[in-house]
Amino acid sequence: MKIIFSVMTLLSFVTVFSACGGKGFTHKQRVVTAQTERASALSDANMEDLLQSLDEIAELERAGTWMQGMAITESTIRENIGDYAGAVAAAFKELAFAYGRGLIQKQDIEQGLLALLELKGDTSIITATNAIIAFSQEKWTQASSSLPFVFDTDEEPDSFANWMILVCALEKDPKDRRAGAVYRSIRARYAQFPEYWYRGARAFSGTVAAEFAEHCINSAPQGPYADECRKILASHTGLKNEEGLSLKTKREIETVIVQSINAGNPQILDSLLPLIDLPDNPYTIFAVGALRSLTGYPEFREYFSTQASSSRGRLAERLSYISRS
Repeated sequence: MKIIFSVMTLLSFVTVFSACGGKGFTHKQRVVTAQTERASALSDANMEDLLQSLDEIAELERAGTWMQGMAITESTIRENIGDYAGAVAAAFKELAFAYGRGLIQKQDIEQGLLALLELKGDTSIITATNAIIAFSQEKWTQASSSLPFVFDTDEEPDSFANWMILVCALEKDPKDRRAGAVYRSIRARYAQFPEYWYRGARAFSGTVAAEFAEHCINSAPQGPYADECRKILASHTGLKNEEGLSLKTKREIETVIVQSINAGNPQILDSLLPLIDLPDNPYTIFAVGALRSLTGYPEFREYFSTQASSSRGRLAERLSYISRS
C-alpha cells in the first residue's frame, strides 16, 4: 500500500505562502494578521465552518480515529484561515504518521522539509519549518526553544505542537514529572500514532513503559519503532536486548493464530517458534497456552509433534508439552 500524500504536497503550500508577508512580526502577530486578511475574504459563516471543521478533526482524533489524509485536510483548513505555520505542522503530522507506520522513509520527511527552506515564503513558514526540522533530527534543545515561539501552544493542550514540545521535554529529562503527567493525559488523541507510544516507552519506566511499548508495536508491528520497543519489553521482562527481537505482543500472537486457523495452515505458526524458544517471560507463557488450545485439530497437533522432533533443548520441550492433548 502506497501513501497518497507525498513530500511534494509540502512544496505545494509555498505557492500560497509566497504571497504572504509578515516580516518583522512575532509568530502570533503574523497569524492574527493573516487570519484577519483571510477573514476579510471569507464570510463569518465560512470562517465559522472552517473553525468547526478543525474542532471536528480534533474530536475524531480524540475518539481514536485516524485516517490517511486527515492531517492534510487539517493543513488545508489552517492554510485557508491564515495559520500557515499550523498548516506546515499538520502536513508534518501526516508524514509522521506515515513514517511511524512504515509507509515512507525518514529521508522523505527531511527532504520535503529542507526543500521548503529553499523557496521564498512567509516568515512563519520558514520559522516553523526550521523548528520542525530540529525536532525531526532529534535536536531536542534547539526544538524545545523554538517550537513554543512558532506555535500557539494555548490553542489545545493536546495539540500536535504541544505533543512535540512534550517530547522535547521528556527526551531532555525523562524524570520531568509534570511533562510526563501531561504526556500520559493526552493519550486518547494519539492512540493510532506509533511515535506517541514510542516516545512514552523511552521516557517512562516499569509497567508504564512496557504498556507504551506494547501499544507502539501493536499500532505498527513492522514500523521503524517496533524493534526498539521489543527491546524495552525484553528489559522489562528480564530478557537480553537481542532476545527482545523475538518477542511478540499478545495481540500479535493472537493474530498469527487466527490467521493460521482461518487458512488451515499450521506453517503460519513458524513465526512464533523463536518466541517459544525464549527463556520464561509473560509473552512466551501466553503463547504456549494459546497454542495448546490448537491441539484439538489433528493437523496442528501433528505440526507441533513434527516440530518438537526436529528441535532441541527448550524449544523441543515446549513443543512436546504443547502437542500433548
